[in-house]
This record gives sequence, C-alpha cells and structure tokens, in this order.
Amino acid sequence: MNRICQNLLRQSYPRSFSAGANASATPTILSRFYAADAATGAAVDKATLDKLVRTNKVVIFMKGNPQAPRCGFSNAVVQIMRMHGVQYDAHDVLQNEALRQGVKDYTDWPTIPQVFIDGEFVGGCDILLQMHQSGDLIEELKKVGIVSELLKAEQAKEEAKPADEKPK
Repeated sequence: MNRICQNLLRQSYPRSFSAGANASATPTILSRFYAADAATGAAVDKATLDKLVRTNKVVIFMKGNPQAPRCGFSNAVVQIMRMHGVQYDAHDVLQNEALRQGVKDYTDWPTIPQVFIDGEFVGGCDILLQMHQSGDLIEELKKVGIVSELLKAEQAKEEAKPADEKPK
C-alpha cells in the first residue's frame, strides 16, 4: 500500500515542483508540541482535542513529524501539504499512545494520519490524496483563506502564455 501511495503522489507532482526544482518554495511547517503530545498514560479528553484541532487552519496527527515522517502514509500527507505550500500544526502520535488512541476515538476513524481543516476532520491519507488529485483540496484550502502554491504556479503559467494561446 505504501508503494501505491508513493506512486500516485509521483504521478500527481507537476514537473516544476519535483525534488530540488523549487526548494526555495518549500513552506515552513509548524511542528508544535503541546501538553497532550508529551503527556503519557493519561487519556486525552475531547476538550483537549477540540483545542488542538483549532490551533491552526490545518492540523495533522501523524506518525513522526514533518521533517521525519515515520510511515509512508504520513509521509504522503506531508508531501501533499508541501506541494500546496500549506503551513500546519503537526502532532506526533508515536510520542503519546493516549493521544494516538484519543484522536482515533475523537474522529471515529481507525487510522493515522488524520487531517483537520478549519477544525473539521477531513480524513486520512487516502482521502487527502483523492482530494489532491481531483482539485478539491485546492477548493477546501481556499475556503479557509489558504491559496495553494499549485494554483499560484498554474496561474503564473497561464499569465506567461502568449496572448494568442490564452483561452478566451
């Protein structure tokens, strides 16, 4: 499954955003750690999770951190967010079993990573990948005031076309 996800991501990368081509466009990823991340043993309650998912427009509960994802699905989500230039808060569920189980119970979704946009649960890697491929992710990000880097690149490409090639 990991290879399938990676292959799908490779197919959806625009050439201009491939590795190294646009290194300066890599967004800053906010990897904040809260009491719920470090707490051990104690259950993470709904109020704490409500607060965590509202700390930023985009919040991801993942295995590892954005700089070092510890599973292929978390890595795929990080790559999708990186392509879109999205700043987000990340929470490493491997650091806290209570957080890991708490977020699964909170969303009634059995797998990690879990992505929240504007405090609302979106889904995991599979859903995010589908949204990315269909263009729905660009629209969801737009609703919360985030302009995708992919959209910006596409608009710049259109503006750079000669006038006779532009759609009327």
